[in-house]
Amino acid sequence: MQVSEKFKNKYRIQSTRLQYWNYGRNAAYFVTICTKNRTHFFGQIISGTMILSETGKIANQNWLTIPKQFPYVKLGDHIVMPNHVHGIIIIDKNDDDPVEARLIALPQDHSHKKSGGFAGNKNPMLNNNLSRIIRWYKGRTTFECRKIDSDFEWQSRFHDHIIRNEKSFSNISNYIINNPANWKEDKFHKTLL
Repeated sequence: MQVSEKFKNKYRIQSTRLQYWNYGRNAAYFVTICTKNRTHFFGQIISGTMILSETGKIANQNWLTIPKQFPYVKLGDHIVMPNHVHGIIIIDKNDDDPVEARLIALPQDHSHKKSGGFAGNKNPMLNNNLSRIIRWYKGRTTFECRKIDSDFEWQSRFHDHIIRNEKSFSNISNYIINNPANWKEDKFHKTLL
């Protein structure tokens, strides 16, 4: 009996990711990672400017370290906010289709055979892909932040959006840059009691 039959998919959380897309493929990805319960671990917004706490500085520094850990990654704009991180991650591997100057996601060939267990070719342990990058970032940041605040924790998932054209790239970059100034209207804003 399969697990899905036993529990009738009661405990299965549907993925929000595109089923046809290989997240190890060359493209630009807009990523949002939230702290658990959207707790304000990373600092505060004062007069439209993000003032990083010590844990915020760690989150920022680890983001900047991603290309050192993953040489096929380039970074676009990013911002560490009080309870989340927004950033553009550009996967640009030499052995794949080259990523153009400001990245356009290319269509994917669906003819590859599946491997890697239940996750198939999307298994992050087998591929250099977005999930592996984010897992490293979250793990490294958690390890260092818990030295300062033992309660630090990320939300279990992250949100990603494949950037498909120049206009979208530009709009997302502007959104990231202006995020602190628009904090009070931000859907991630939460007033602490």
